[in-house]
Amino acid sequence: MASENPFRCILKTLQKPGGGEFGNYYSLAALNDPRIDKLPYSIRILLESAIRNCDEFQVKSKDVEKILDWENTSPKQVEIPFKPARVLLQDFTGVPAVVDLACMRDAMNNLGGDSNKINPLVPVDLVIDHSVQVDVARSENAVQANMELEFQRNKERFAFLKWGSNAFHNMLVVPPGSGIVHQVNLEYLARVVFNTNGLLYPDSVVGTDSHTTMIDGLGVAGWGVGGIEAEATMLGQPMSMVLPGVVGFKLTGKLRDGMTATDLVLTVTQMLRKHGVVGKFVEFHGEGMRELSLADRATIANMSPEYGATMGFFPVDHVTLQYLKLTGRSDDTVSMIEAYLRANKMFVDYSEPESKTVYSSNLELNLEDVEPCVSGPKRPHDRVPLKEMKADWHSCLDNRVGFKGFAVPKEAQSKAVEFNFNGTPAQLRHGDVVIAAITSCTNTSNPSVMLGAALVAKKACELGLEVKPWIKTSLAPGSGVVTKYLAKSGLQKYLNQLGFSIVGYGCTTCIGNSGDIHEAVASAIVDNDLVASAVLSGNRNFEGRVHPLTRANYLASPPLVVAYALAGTVDIDFETEPIGTGKDGKQIFFRDIWPSNKEVSEVVQSSVLPDMFKATYEAITKGNSMWNQLSVASGTLYEWDPKSTYIHEPPYFKGMTMSPPGPHGVKDAYCLLNFGDSITTDHISPAGSIHKDSPAAKYLMERGVDRRDFNSYGSRRGNDEIMARGTFANIRIVNKHLKGEVGPKTVHIPSGEKLSVFDAAMKYRNEGRDTVILAGAEYGSGSSRDWAAKGPMLLGVKAVISKSFERIHRSNLVGMGIIPLCFKTGEDAETLGLTGQELYTIELPNNVSEIKPGQDVTVITNNGKSFTCTLRFDTEVELEYFNHGGILQYVIRNLIKQ
Repeated sequence: MASENPFRCILKTLQKPGGGEFGNYYSLAALNDPRIDKLPYSIRILLESAIRNCDEFQVKSKDVEKILDWENTSPKQVEIPFKPARVLLQDFTGVPAVVDLACMRDAMNNLGGDSNKINPLVPVDLVIDHSVQVDVARSENAVQANMELEFQRNKERFAFLKWGSNAFHNMLVVPPGSGIVHQVNLEYLARVVFNTNGLLYPDSVVGTDSHTTMIDGLGVAGWGVGGIEAEATMLGQPMSMVLPGVVGFKLTGKLRDGMTATDLVLTVTQMLRKHGVVGKFVEFHGEGMRELSLADRATIANMSPEYGATMGFFPVDHVTLQYLKLTGRSDDTVSMIEAYLRANKMFVDYSEPESKTVYSSNLELNLEDVEPCVSGPKRPHDRVPLKEMKADWHSCLDNRVGFKGFAVPKEAQSKAVEFNFNGTPAQLRHGDVVIAAITSCTNTSNPSVMLGAALVAKKACELGLEVKPWIKTSLAPGSGVVTKYLAKSGLQKYLNQLGFSIVGYGCTTCIGNSGDIHEAVASAIVDNDLVASAVLSGNRNFEGRVHPLTRANYLASPPLVVAYALAGTVDIDFETEPIGTGKDGKQIFFRDIWPSNKEVSEVVQSSVLPDMFKATYEAITKGNSMWNQLSVASGTLYEWDPKSTYIHEPPYFKGMTMSPPGPHGVKDAYCLLNFGDSITTDHISPAGSIHKDSPAAKYLMERGVDRRDFNSYGSRRGNDEIMARGTFANIRIVNKHLKGEVGPKTVHIPSGEKLSVFDAAMKYRNEGRDTVILAGAEYGSGSSRDWAAKGPMLLGVKAVISKSFERIHRSNLVGMGIIPLCFKTGEDAETLGLTGQELYTIELPNNVSEIKPGQDVTVITNNGKSFTCTLRFDTEVELEYFNHGGILQYVIRNLIKQ
């Protein structure tokens, strides 16, 4: 049972400078422990949380000691509990979270418990950053038109979330049209320091999207978790985590003229991927920090999933405080934040000598060494210096099919395909740009690159350059503030002139919602097997994600997106080849349209103002007319509509009893899918549009849904029937069972039939057979989608055996009762001679007490082969979740007992 906090003796009062009190706080200084001064700032946040929440039950004194002794304990992979200050949900992941909460209330009722116990115990911020399908582009009325379409398509989903905001306490729902979740979090939701009933403590957050890490740029510790894990945190469960190592990343110098935050972040990403930071914190420090704006820091922090770290953390300093004032936080709030963090050893003051912080390992970058670059054509960490882009592109055409290759025969590389565009003759070649999008939370929070892009547009327009009309251009800012400062600067009209009109405030091209490419362009690409290109300012360019017809996808800064749109191809050397011909017949080069740092800085200073942030976020609490008109039921139990194709009651708790089912092994299971390396959650999880020939499309058509109303998988995340059918439905997925064929199918091994993954899984289920998945390295990297674990569970997958897992996805698998196993170092399916045609048996003890985190497990096949794997239940708490059949079942049973 919980007891009184043993650290109450260090509870101190924080005085206001002019008299009075800010509140009480647990003082790290009062511990009088010299180890604190050596701790990375990110670890100090974990320490404060453990002290404040210590009850000798969920959080124990020995946990506090583990964190205090971080320098010695972190290399030993010790487990600690962590209670974040709040949870952040975004629309797509928020819907299944609210669905699960509604189902848990039903399950509590059925088991005789009090359903009202199912309520968030920590603040939950849910932002409906609806994913805008870019149906209306190149129009100044695009925002309103797309918004009306979104409400038309998603009215049921939005109404469900509005019901949730009323039915559950401690939940703030930000209406659609306000902005992208991570930018809204940065500009408005982040507290930095909480003051709850007179108790001060650092803001910290876990969110259901991997780019929750963007908030680390503001000095708020935050990272992505699975929706399942977030729900447990909402319900008062401590997160069980391995005390991480911390990589110290020292920044020196200053960016050279013309360099952007995107150039910097792609450089940092490549360095950190090479260093190896999976499961670690990265903490930035050094005198170069003075030169980085908060927006630049947020851009680097946002990309944490791409370099593999749990978070890239920037401690609070004077730059943070300036940003808080800029974004409309009151002077009193900023004063309280600074006073608390200084008093509690969590503030960095560059006027003082650098602290004695110790790190697990160290990296250093002189900002002067950063050069212009892009990343691609298929992964965010494949950085290409801009000066090498043309040569790199030609090597990609030559190389065999892979992350850096398309295997286009030499004789076909220069072909020009003629087509007719709205009555005008046109041409397409390999590398031609057909989508150019300024999009995603990574960059659209950064005034310097957004206004930089607008300055490129201005110079281009004045010189007479144009973007080819068949290139699908769009601009999707992360918040309404961007619209205000683009308008104030007078530069939006130039972006509009080039086709970069605002289409909405939400995820667009970066999540596959670029909309249709013109039919004539699409036919030219498909009929001639062209490698068409997309250039976007997002952080995700995985194959098949941006658009099915763009096989080459490059990440670039917003100004470079405009430049490539003007050039019309990625097959260009910007140093020596002209972008186009101006109105006076002269050749125009890249250098002619690129703004200087001074030009960008001047327009930022004059155009980005605090009143813009205040006005934008005051409107959030008022909602908008379409949101306010949604009528919803008032009950605390949801009335499920069996005919709904958007919100459906999932089967997770069907037949649930008060007794845990206990551990399960796997016997004579077939391999449903046999993968190589780098299978991402974009391959696994349903995402983007619903293909007309897919099992999900068949399900919808059987229920009378017209094809034009299919909407996206994201919009239907509240319906498990559709999401199960969309699992492993990525058109670019490579399954070894298909022997070289690419696509969302597999082989039903007993019959040899080639079926959709869903149909094969159901055939196995009807035969009473379990299934497993074989995979290579980095299984589950990418966005932290809970459906990448829920989907396989619903398909009947009992175990995944891989070389390595992405951190969040492994945790999600555990949360859904799927066994994660890792091959031993140096081994994989190929070295072990596994074809995937075998039957697999994994024996586990029936008693959970006989299983240990990380123990060896033997896998036996029916052809006499056996091999040893590491059982990737990493903590005792994860074993308990597995014993209960999943994390939510564990929570329900514990709540009923209380």
